[in-house]
Amino acid sequence: MRRKFTLKNSWIAIFAAAIFMNFAFADNVAYSQSDTTYVHLLKPKQTKSALHLVLPPLKPAIISTQKVNVYKSDDKLLNNVQVYPNPVTDQINLKYDLSRYSIVTIKIMDVLGNDIITIFNQRLEPGEKTYSYMLNNKLNRGFYFVRIYAGTESVIKRISVL
Repeated sequence: MRRKFTLKNSWIAIFAAAIFMNFAFADNVAYSQSDTTYVHLLKPKQTKSALHLVLPPLKPAIISTQKVNVYKSDDKLLNNVQVYPNPVTDQINLKYDLSRYSIVTIKIMDVLGNDIITIFNQRLEPGEKTYSYMLNNKLNRGFYFVRIYAGTESVIKRISVL
């Protein structure tokens, strides 16, 4: 093991001495102007670092004066839903705002969620809507829910029938 270590170190020492002597003797050598290899190694080439882009000419913008209604996804279809009078005796009144065209369905459900009566089912235009329905003893006394569907939205209001 010791011989390998000594042999390896001796080769490294000889190689290092050869490099050292090469630089020591090369210090006194004068270079001619025609020999530019050494100069190219010392000075890197000058390169342009600017980024050149050619952009297409800009066209004037076209501005429309037509008003466009864009509905946000967080806009509600049904607003201000009111059911009156509560408690109900013989007639139920509904009032609501519809923000855009939609199919509106109004149902009365019992406490368990079973549909009792579908009192309205039509496609309506936007605006404030009112609807009245005569019960005429169609419902027993107790608690019920009025569910109003408009598109994919629904609003539930609790009523009590006397």
